[in-house]
Amino acid sequence: MYFYSCSEQAQDSSGAAMAASTSPWHSYLGVIVSRERQRLEHFQQAENILLTLLEVVHAREPRFLVDYARNLEAFEFALCASEDAVTVEVPLRIDGDALRVLACQPGDTSVGHLPGPGTYYLQVSPSRTDLEDWTSAMGVMEHGGGAGCLVPGKVLQHLKELLVSAIVHCQRCFLLQPGDLSAEHLQEDAMELSLLIRSSWKTIRFDIIPVVRRQQEPLQLEGRQSDRGFPEGSLRKATEEAHFIPASPHCWRSSTHIPILKLLQAVDMLKGPRLDSLRLLNQLHSQDWGEEGGKGGLTFNHLKMVLLWSTEFFPSPEDWQDLEGSVYRLLVILLRCLATRHLPHFLHPEENLFQGEALDFASIYCKVDSFAREPQRFLRFHFGLPERTVSWQADPSTQALLQLPTENRSYWDTAYFDILLSQVMPDPRLVLRGSVQQHQKPPGPGSIGCPLCHLAVRLPCTGARARGVTGGQAIRVRSDPAREKGF
Repeated sequence: MYFYSCSEQAQDSSGAAMAASTSPWHSYLGVIVSRERQRLEHFQQAENILLTLLEVVHAREPRFLVDYARNLEAFEFALCASEDAVTVEVPLRIDGDALRVLACQPGDTSVGHLPGPGTYYLQVSPSRTDLEDWTSAMGVMEHGGGAGCLVPGKVLQHLKELLVSAIVHCQRCFLLQPGDLSAEHLQEDAMELSLLIRSSWKTIRFDIIPVVRRQQEPLQLEGRQSDRGFPEGSLRKATEEAHFIPASPHCWRSSTHIPILKLLQAVDMLKGPRLDSLRLLNQLHSQDWGEEGGKGGLTFNHLKMVLLWSTEFFPSPEDWQDLEGSVYRLLVILLRCLATRHLPHFLHPEENLFQGEALDFASIYCKVDSFAREPQRFLRFHFGLPERTVSWQADPSTQALLQLPTENRSYWDTAYFDILLSQVMPDPRLVLRGSVQQHQKPPGPGSIGCPLCHLAVRLPCTGARARGVTGGQAIRVRSDPAREKGF
């Protein structure tokens, strides 16, 4: 540790502030942040129209409630540079705690469908006679129950009819102006009801979803330290309520959309440019990393997960002191996930968010890696075609680290990503300031020691980019045995 006089510290702070104000990183971020206020104004104008419709729906069917607390949706919309749909939950006036949750079994074919994994029937108490038009006895016969189950297809159909009626009513009462709203997507056979609402010159898509809320035991992250890197109690608060939304016309599933947004809000309470890193990467994704036609590329949801994993793997405030270092902490996790084609869900790590996605992993990896190597070339706004990615040759040592096996998730922890960070980041001086700097033991000859994981990686000779590691020598890191089991 170095010690400076007060005057030297003041000079350093002044110089750092001046450098930050003129750096391409902060200039790029400044433009992104300046747009958020306007995006929020557009959201609020469109939200007012949506709330007017939902109030009419509630007046005609009190079982559909109006939730005026839309802070999380506005928070996400302001962060997201792309034109993703805004998910809006419409709570049902049902005591979720009184429902019986039954897991759908693969053999439940009495309703004419094959239930998917992680789907449920919501069985209603026989005493509830006000839900008969939303229930069906089919689907619970295999469970030996005679009471009816809440059928999401019936709920969706009822809500759709009420929305159409509300639109007609608002138009007749001149509460809607011509062109304010388009309901053409309501004809689609989907598990959400989509409306396009115009706000000034911008059109926002709202995906309206009925939801059953139910209290549950806060989620326990098996094999992981609770709240590591997050404000104390944030995981408990984010997961103490289950949100069941339609998975099919007959089954429900538990949604993590709101819990993930609550965790993002908790991250925003921490010091450092964590959310700024997400803003920056999301703008790059929207501007330069997209695929042709805007389909098949990364999504904002993918990047949210990367930020949450980064917050857990780099829990020290020293890891998040500057914007450039913070962005690279997200980049190493993103590169690892693209190289292995596996992005675990933060709350349910057994779920791979890349599974079933039509992603061109090689193309996206090339674009992300190009930015990691030459960020200044991409930190500018442009119109038209994305920045061209020049031909590149993967660094052998980085590739060796990225291609380590993923079966037991032994290489999915802080120590692994610290080593990967030292390979990827242009300025290695920005790397050793977090947990490794605090806990690292003096390494032996030819090794990097860390008490966090048992890891031995044999690297080929890579020259300057090996950061002082000679050809064929092993990088050895030691960890807490409790983490060896992975998740």
